[in-house]
Amino acid sequence: MHPFGEIFSNGILGATFVSCLLAQLLKVPFHYLEHKEWDFTRCIGSGGMPSSHSSSVCTLATCVGLQQGFSTPLFAISFVFAIIVMYDAAGVRKAAGEQAKILNRIIKKFEKQEFHIDQELKELIGHTKPEVFGGALLGILLGILFSL
Repeated sequence: MHPFGEIFSNGILGATFVSCLLAQLLKVPFHYLEHKEWDFTRCIGSGGMPSSHSSSVCTLATCVGLQQGFSTPLFAISFVFAIIVMYDAAGVRKAAGEQAKILNRIIKKFEKQEFHIDQELKELIGHTKPEVFGGALLGILLGILFSL
């Protein structure tokens, strides 16, 4: 079989892609519920509820575990990968977003003194723990659904 045919017939890869896409789409209604405004750019942005990173890696690990076995090295790799991604989303990337908020405030103060910076730093790059948990829960549920 052609390599592209093998890729497109990989059910676990397809489930992971659908999980990521669904999580990104769900960010729009969750944003509306929190802010009472529709923001369709949330479909392509990072951060927000649910975490598409968490959803994707949890779907991946769940599908691997259900289809290959939870005692296999492949599941162990998927599980450790998922933990690292979720830790990064809620820890390192969240901290970077908080630092960006502070730097943007400093930049605004400088601009009042005729010191100009061309662009603001992106502040919404990480996730809160509930956003990571929501993404993980969505991913596990989708992994189970796709493995039935």
